[in-house]
Amino acid sequence: MVRPLHVGAAAAALAAVAVTATMLAVPQDEPARPEASAASFGDYRPPPEFTEHVTESLYLPMRDGTRLAVRLDRPAVDGQPAPGPFPVLWHHSLTIDSEAENGTGPREGGFSAMPALAEHGYVVAQVARRGNGQSFGLRRGYNDRIEAHDAYEVTEWLATQPWSTGKVGIYGCSNTGDAAMHALTVRPPHLAAAFAGCFSWDKYDAWRVGGIPAQWGVGPARTVEQDMENTPVQGDEDKALLHQAALEHQASPPLAEMWRGMPYRDSLSPLVQSRFWSEGSVGSYPDQIRASGVPVYVVGGWRDELRGQGVATLLTVPGSRLVIGPWEHCENAGFALAEEAHRFFDQHLKGIDTGLDAEPRIHYATPDSAVPDATGLQWRTADTWPPAGVSAAPTPLGGDGVLGSDAPGARTFTVGADVTCPDSGSGPFAQPCHVPDAGTSWTGPVLDADTELTGSPVADLQVRVDRPDAHVFAYLEDVAPDGTVSVITEGRLRASLRAEHPAPYTLPEGVPWHRAYEQDVAPLAPGEVARLRFGLLPTSYVVRAGHRIQVSVTGADHRESGPLPDAQGARIEVLTDPARPSLVHLPIAG
Repeated sequence: MVRPLHVGAAAAALAAVAVTATMLAVPQDEPARPEASAASFGDYRPPPEFTEHVTESLYLPMRDGTRLAVRLDRPAVDGQPAPGPFPVLWHHSLTIDSEAENGTGPREGGFSAMPALAEHGYVVAQVARRGNGQSFGLRRGYNDRIEAHDAYEVTEWLATQPWSTGKVGIYGCSNTGDAAMHALTVRPPHLAAAFAGCFSWDKYDAWRVGGIPAQWGVGPARTVEQDMENTPVQGDEDKALLHQAALEHQASPPLAEMWRGMPYRDSLSPLVQSRFWSEGSVGSYPDQIRASGVPVYVVGGWRDELRGQGVATLLTVPGSRLVIGPWEHCENAGFALAEEAHRFFDQHLKGIDTGLDAEPRIHYATPDSAVPDATGLQWRTADTWPPAGVSAAPTPLGGDGVLGSDAPGARTFTVGADVTCPDSGSGPFAQPCHVPDAGTSWTGPVLDADTELTGSPVADLQVRVDRPDAHVFAYLEDVAPDGTVSVITEGRLRASLRAEHPAPYTLPEGVPWHRAYEQDVAPLAPGEVARLRFGLLPTSYVVRAGHRIQVSVTGADHRESGPLPDAQGARIEVLTDPARPSLVHLPIAG
């Protein structure tokens, strides 16, 4: 079926593109979802209102004439778009296709399943960000202010279409989670809810944790040939407009070069003439986000490096919510994420009481050494982070290598910069691992009872290095009875950026913050013992009886993308004595 789509004057002005619609009917033998007995967390499954939807695509011009590609999934009856009006959900993506790199996650379907909410009376839009996918223009940076103002225009356009109720929600994960949060910073009047996962509240603190470059965040960098593999906007079947857009993309500044050129938080990028760590950070606009009043639902994972950014958002944005489980980046194994998003949007875009407001702000699933994966999730709740009942236990790192011992002494190791970790994954999915003999460890006694660690650990180390600088990594680990070591959480800090300052956003109590301006650089003097205090990423984990808790420190990690040039062979000492103890603050629950 092909028919014209009447989507308003802005789209109609694009006479070069014939906008069409294709019916995608739900199989008639698919069983209807059972009606939920109660609206509650993890159990929201109202029956669908429609059994089919139509997909339409078009180009939408922005204020400067740049055309953004838009795909619409609309509820339909008998192959025709239902008149509505309906609330609208949209995704500020990298293409109008549902691809893994668009923040939908490569292995789990939570975010990629959002277009199916058309069955429940929503119009769902995918919009390719300028300089990406089928859209025209340049990608100036990554989540810059131009993109944010595009989000304002797209939101308001969606709100004023004849099939729209004027209530608009936005969603996304990873780079599109950032994009969703940036939409809040420009305060579109019709934006009513945001559901965002695994994004960066502060780009420097996410991309250069502790001043150390991460192993991800260098894309997208696509060739013309790769861009031409995208599905063209309807009416551009010969891909002439897609080719023109692909050629324009090639003038975008390379992100990897931009990140490398900004080693400090206040660095100016000559590629975009901006102190881009600030411009591209959602956390640079907290007043605007709070003033918007838009409800925010954050998704995170205990195996995702951005989970601390989600906790910072929860603590900084009043009324925001968080769900976090034992997942990697943008995953949701064992949890009906799209259904929870549906519940959230029904609450705020349709005015349905889904029970959301009666629940605590945080739902978290605590894995353990007996059940380390996402099967059989047991959910707990809290109203803040860390949850009530958690106490920070300062635990000494003894000179004898025993966790909890106050024996004076030093633990010394030599840095090997060629650390490898087989089968750990890549990019944002790469996991930390224990590498025997890569550093030094402190091992606690065998536990006679299960011990839950829930909160944000802090390392407080006294360190001496035979070089002016060092990358220092700390790992909190679980040692099984057979000697297998599993990393629970980790943190890192560049020694020359150890100076502490008040954080510009809310962190869990006791977690230090490092400004990392160029003027803060303080190389280590020969023989100097420097105090390095840094947070480890938030965690929740049960160490079973019979296991042991361990802390390890190294000078290199397989995930760092910018090791120090003289790291190989560096000699690092971690010292402790009564006057200057090295400690780790363990968040003991209960």
